[in-house]
Amino acid sequence: MICSDKNVLVTGGAGFIGSHLVKRLLDLGSVVSVADDFSRGKRKNIEPFLDKINLHVVDLTKIENCVKATEGINYVFHLAASVGGIHYIKKENVGGSTPSLLMNTNMLEAARLNDVERFLFTSSACIYREKTLDLNRFKEEDAYPANPPTTYGWAKLMGEIQCKSYYLDYGIKSSAVRIFNAYGENENLDPKWSHVIPSTIRKAILYPKEELKIFGDGSQERAFLYVKDCVEGLLLCMEKIEDAEPINLGSEELVSVNELTKKIVSLSGKKIKIKNDLTAPPGTHRYCADTTRMKKVLAWSPRTPLSEGLKRTYEWARSELNVG
Repeated sequence: MICSDKNVLVTGGAGFIGSHLVKRLLDLGSVVSVADDFSRGKRKNIEPFLDKINLHVVDLTKIENCVKATEGINYVFHLAASVGGIHYIKKENVGGSTPSLLMNTNMLEAARLNDVERFLFTSSACIYREKTLDLNRFKEEDAYPANPPTTYGWAKLMGEIQCKSYYLDYGIKSSAVRIFNAYGENENLDPKWSHVIPSTIRKAILYPKEELKIFGDGSQERAFLYVKDCVEGLLLCMEKIEDAEPINLGSEELVSVNELTKKIVSLSGKKIKIKNDLTAPPGTHRYCADTTRMKKVLAWSPRTPLSEGLKRTYEWARSELNVG
């Protein structure tokens, strides 16, 4: 694997995907540094290997911190971003864009100044806008003409453009990876921030103390990517993509929110009354990644079935919530 024996920086390395990536890089023999301000990431996520990494507790919206963090670094996985749950991205404008825009710009400039060899930017499915009430199977080219529904999406799209610019002007080998609906252990269980899978799992575990409500009528469809598969995809993108051309990273195992909720309820072993909150923002109605380019360029597809990933995530969440 390309990252073996390399000095690798993971921004947002104490976060959900970042902490899994850090562990995998250590297993591969990388010399790993983490840059995180712990505004969303948790020290607990990286505690098992704190003695094996170089930790920078820094604000990456400041260029000097980015320059220092990238000194002596060969490869950068830039995961740090300003993001939250669906309530957050629907209401925040400046908060959803400005910190990310600053971090993206600073990290790329720091990479240039310190002669970083390769740079991976984690983009998002949020750059796409729903075009039909039927299933939106987004291809990479569907991002244009650009019209993301949130400032978070715009920040991700601008990050992609910056990666391409730094590749064209300075030759920094870059990849821009559009992640679709990652889930798994270490994801935030706080209702304020959590996405549909951790939110629903939390409600099922704590039921009946908490109601199990789902946003909208439950007919929304998604394909979810287990976090360890996501990490393998990121590693392959770092290895195989140099020209900053965007690539989708996702699963093709499509499921409705209603079906997903039933799977989670089944894991709980409880009789749970499911309610619908028709006043809550349901998100994009039906979408998933077109994985044609992913399969061709990476010669890879996710391996973890949704049923297995949900089971692992449920058991982890039950331990986190101290429920036997």
